[in-house]
Order: sequence, then C-alpha cells, then structure tokens
Amino acid sequence: MRKNKIDIISLGCSKNLVDSEQLMRQFEAAGYRVAHNASRIDGETVVVNTCGFIADAQQESIDTILRLGEAKRQGKIRNLIVMGCLAERFRADLMETLPEVDRFYGKFDWKGMLADLGHAYRDDLARERHLTTPDHYCYLKISEGCNRFCAFCAIPLMTGRHTSVPMQSLLDEVRKLADGGVKEFNVIAQDLSSYGLDLEGRMMLPELIDRMADIDGVEWIRLHYAYPAQFPYDILPVMASRDNVCSYLDIALQHISDKVLTNMRRHISRQETLDLLERLRREVPGIHIRTTLMVGFPGEGEQEFEELMDFVREARFERMGAFAYSEEAGTWASEHLDDNIPDEVKQDRLQQLMALQEDISLDIQEQKVGQTLRVIVDREEDDYYIGRTQWDSPEVDPEVLIKKGEKPLTVGEFTEVRITEALPFELMAIPT
Repeated sequence: MRKNKIDIISLGCSKNLVDSEQLMRQFEAAGYRVAHNASRIDGETVVVNTCGFIADAQQESIDTILRLGEAKRQGKIRNLIVMGCLAERFRADLMETLPEVDRFYGKFDWKGMLADLGHAYRDDLARERHLTTPDHYCYLKISEGCNRFCAFCAIPLMTGRHTSVPMQSLLDEVRKLADGGVKEFNVIAQDLSSYGLDLEGRMMLPELIDRMADIDGVEWIRLHYAYPAQFPYDILPVMASRDNVCSYLDIALQHISDKVLTNMRRHISRQETLDLLERLRREVPGIHIRTTLMVGFPGEGEQEFEELMDFVREARFERMGAFAYSEEAGTWASEHLDDNIPDEVKQDRLQQLMALQEDISLDIQEQKVGQTLRVIVDREEDDYYIGRTQWDSPEVDPEVLIKKGEKPLTVGEFTEVRITEALPFELMAIPT
C-alpha cells in the first residue's frame, strides 16, 4: 500500500460524484495523493461514497464494502471509511453489521472526515473540485435535497429538505471551470424545478441558466432532473433562444395513469402531464426529452399498465429509462400501500416497456441519418472516435461512433459529422 494516498470510490448518481470531487480537492489541499475509482486500490485509506436509492444500488454499495473489508483483512489497505446516502440512511445498522469499517459518515457530515484524519476543512475551497470527468465536461450541482416527498422515494430521508446553492457562487464556479477548459456543463439537482424557492421565494432556474449562458467558454448547458409539477416554464424561452443551452431536458414522469400518479403522490395529473409535454415540444422545437418511468407500483393493474404503454407509444420519448418498483422502508408507500404485484409481473412489464422504447428509439435515431450534426469528441478508440450530440448526456445516452479517416479529431473539441447509420442506442458517422 502507498502511504499518504487515498482511494475514493463513488457509487450511484452524478450528484454523489460531485461530493467525491469536492472531497478529493480537500484531501489534496491537505497533502494527500488521491485516486478516483482506480482499477488498482493501493492507498492506505479507501473511502466509499455509497448510494442508497433503491435495493440494487444499496446491494452494490454493500458488496463493494465487503470486498474492501476482505482487502483490509489481507493487509492491502489500512483504513476503510464509508460515507454517502446509504450511510446517512442506515448508519446504525451498518455499524453493527460491518465492523471492518473504521468510520461512517453520512451525506453531509463528511467534512468531519478531514478533522478525524487530523486536518482542517478548508472553507475557501468549498466550491472547488478535483474533476473526475474528462477535462471538457463536468456536472454542476445547483441544489441538494427535495421537498416533494413522493410516496415511493427515500431520497428526502437521506438528503433532507431542498437547499439551493446561491446563484453567485454557482456563476463563480462555472466561470472558473470554463477558464480551466470545461466546455459542457451538465446541470444537476434532485429537483431543478425548485431551484431558488428557498433563496428568494421564486423559481430562479431560468435566470441562472440565462446568466450561465453569458459566460465565455460555456458551449453547452444541459438540464437534468426537473420535476413536472410546478414546472418553471420561463426556462423554455431561454432554451429556445440561447444557442449554448442544449435542446434537452431530463424530467422524470414516472407514470401517466391518474390512479397511479395519485398513489405516487406526484402532485400532477395525466392531462397536466400531456399539457406539459405539448408545451415543451411547441416552445423548444427539436427538444429531446429524457424521462424515467416506473412499473409495478401499487395500484397499477393491467389497465393502468396498458395506459402507460399507450402513453409511451404516443409521446415517443427520445430517451427513456424505466425500473420496477421496490418497497423502501420509511417511505409513505411502504407504510400505507400494499406491494402486492408479484416480482415476475413487474419484470415482465418492465421488459415490455423497454422493448417498446427500443423500437421508438431506433425510429427516432434513423431520422438523423444523412444529417450533419455538431458533436463533442469524448475519447479515441482503435477504429473510432466516440462523441455525443447536444441531445446526449454523458454515461446515460447514445454515443456517436465517428469512423477514423484522413482527418484526425481532437478529444475535447467540437466537430461536424455526417450520420451514416443508426442503431437503437448509437449513431455511426464520418467527419465532414
């Protein structure tokens, strides 16, 4: 093991990743060498930033901790530290069942980790990060927590009430990152729609994005995780008029049946959802909408599931993910609704829904064949450069495979390509 080196492992969402990046910057300022998600763990200390969202993510976190616990027993690492959402939610249980872990920290008290290791937290570095993404893009977390309290969701139990980052602090961070070469800013929050309500009692997302778009060097801004109820419609003219605000919106709708939406406590109806989608597409021509849907929630019978399938056929989402409901302890649904839909039924519905979406995705992708599109080049492989369009968020959306030819491309730069072939979740292209 290497002394004075800390390995950090981030699990879960990009919001967790930002926390890890901020922690890495603090460690570096304290004199440590830091590695993130390294293929070879060789530091004295390992920090696992856990996810506690759904059962599969929780299990991944537990499995990772157990694997590292075995490495500790073998003398390969000295200190094992666990932080993040899972530790925030189940700390007492984890302390009892995972004695190989030296210290536990939750979602917000990880700053004490520095003190426990003999170093002071640097407030002057609070908004600084060691980026773990490629140099040309990053995630920008503009708020933490959520006030919506959907029936199925345990996130408010872990992250607390919605808290926005002050706008000037975010603008200063963006300016510094852009000066350092970041071109693409993926704006994230548990609830983008509510940004600013706790600061000034008004929805400030449109103003924030408009001001971000004025900053030199900011070439793409992409919006993730808006909430459909009380949507900030003033963001739409900003998206339509600013060339560097991508025509892309990630907005989790979860379902379309009024019965299921009511059970989910989503604060929105079927018709309000349809009106929202119509307005998004009308005011931002060419917008690509990414959504997430859930199957198997209590109250979803065959009629409600068919209603969901019909909705997906008609809405034709450019990007869509889905998952089967799993009961989470402490949520409203776990205490008031009977999770009586068999797992095999949930999985069958999930497969049907995703098969339908694959056909829709392929049809939408094929419409791009022959078009010339602007892409950013993420990486170089043996036969292709790998890039993304403005409609493709890192990690979760399709990529563009650009065949190598006489014209060399530069990772981190934009280029024009002509689309030659479409697959459900990839595009093939050649440089123009």
